[in-house]
Amino acid sequence: MNGDENSLDAARWRASRTARGNPAEEGGRLAGTPPDLKRILLFAGLSALLLGLGMLLPANWKSLHPALLERAGQGTSSVSDLGLAAVAAQKPGVANLALTAAQSLKDDQVAKLRAALVAGQAKAGAAGRDAYIDGIFRRSTNSASPTAEAMLPFLLIEANRAALREHLASSRSPGGRAILATRDLSTTVEFIPVNQPGGQPFEATILLAALLYEGERFAPTLAQDIRQLAERTSQTRLATEWESFCFDLLALGRRLDWLQLSELLRLVPNLKALNGFAQLVQVTPDDLPLFYSAALLAQSPDRVATYLLRFGKAGLADLTRAIAQGEGAVRLLVGQQMPVGPARGWVPGFLAAWTLKAPRVMLATKVLLFLLAGLVFFLVWRELSPVQPAGRGAAGVRMIHFQRAVAAGCLALLLLAAGEPLLFKPLGSSDFRLRLKLPVLTNSPVPTSKNTTVTKPSMELSTILSVLIFAALQVGVYSVCLMKIREIEMSPGSPQLKLRLMENEENLFDSGLYIGIAGTATALVLQVVGVIKADLLAAYASNLFGIVCVALIKIRHVRAAKHRLILESQAEPAPQPVLPLA
Repeated sequence: MNGDENSLDAARWRASRTARGNPAEEGGRLAGTPPDLKRILLFAGLSALLLGLGMLLPANWKSLHPALLERAGQGTSSVSDLGLAAVAAQKPGVANLALTAAQSLKDDQVAKLRAALVAGQAKAGAAGRDAYIDGIFRRSTNSASPTAEAMLPFLLIEANRAALREHLASSRSPGGRAILATRDLSTTVEFIPVNQPGGQPFEATILLAALLYEGERFAPTLAQDIRQLAERTSQTRLATEWESFCFDLLALGRRLDWLQLSELLRLVPNLKALNGFAQLVQVTPDDLPLFYSAALLAQSPDRVATYLLRFGKAGLADLTRAIAQGEGAVRLLVGQQMPVGPARGWVPGFLAAWTLKAPRVMLATKVLLFLLAGLVFFLVWRELSPVQPAGRGAAGVRMIHFQRAVAAGCLALLLLAAGEPLLFKPLGSSDFRLRLKLPVLTNSPVPTSKNTTVTKPSMELSTILSVLIFAALQVGVYSVCLMKIREIEMSPGSPQLKLRLMENEENLFDSGLYIGIAGTATALVLQVVGVIKADLLAAYASNLFGIVCVALIKIRHVRAAKHRLILESQAEPAPQPVLPLA
């Protein structure tokens, strides 16, 4: 009789499982069955391995890994090699700047470069001099040479300017004549006109521009821009743009000699790049040997200036590190226009080489590894937290697995964000963007523009990422709370028992608010310490998301679930009292 009853119960259980769907077939483990320890350890180890591989790849969104700089600089020319090449080409001024940069970097070849420079300067003849420029000033009363001193102080001497005017008077170049015609400007803002007392700097700068143009020392594109600007200035008699160019050339001519200036201007592509490099010379003149050497190593002064103007002092530190690694590292840094991130452990050389060859592929591989780590973690979670078969159908089990997968995906995204070293650090600095330009004391009014455009403030990328991470945390909390509500509703038991279980989870339903307050407090502390940029929106967004999450859970889901349970408890028949036996 007992055997027939057991077989009947088994048949009923199979029929109910067929009607409701088999949770085990949906990929979950039924409650009551012991967990498979081997599977748990396997999945946990695989998740840790994928996470470790993802952290090991030197590919980032917003920064360059130091291993990439080291790999890119292997076997390339150093700053000392640049100086030795300048000595061989009889350009002692360029070699002197390279020597100063090598000394600040503590290069191994400093002694060799210094000895080569001394030996080169000791040679007799015209070593280290420019025949073109020396032929112009051979009748000058000044014994000095512009190849041995800064150009602008040299041209402030009247005898040197007279010799240069005599040479340029017979110029047949249309561009040279257009540049010389700007000496007749009578209405200026930043300079005193040439025909007035104190106009020597303006005349010296114009003559220097004409001399560089005649000697073909400008890059072709830059020479074309200068010629068009000079012709437009002569036609309109508006000197604002021309004075800006002269101001930039004056800043360079005050510190660079003829050969140094010529080597630099051959690489400057346009007026905007010239303005950026001149701004660096004005703001941080002590670091001129470093970024001058970097510009020659990378053969791109515009990119070097753009990088330093964008990242400020931190960018100068990264550029110094790249110069120490070699020419390839400098080209990589200014080409990518990204800061150097912190070194996190050892990186194999072949991974750095692969990342340099295919950076996007390696970055996609890193993202895929983190997502796979989150997926395998979901498998561990499924083994440790089984589903209850009672009261669930196939759709309910799939919903639970989907919610867990969403939570695991959010965890993978958080791990991926943690693997980005400069994710919350604002990129950019205004350290080198300050430039003081004072109008001279003349009767000419300063031109003002009526159509002044006001730039709208833009949200920082770090603020957007912070808001997204706080939102992802609350989505995870929301999913966990929904899972718990469904678990209580589908669990076996009376409605009164389910109501008590629902009340017992009040702290869980309030966890979104706790996490929101914790996120706000953490963000404010990090802003005070200086780890991240001060931004109240990023801080209070966490608290706002927590309030919204708890309001949705309690008002929309918990209240509705309790309402259903109360109605079910009222619909159940009251239990019959048991009469005592006589």
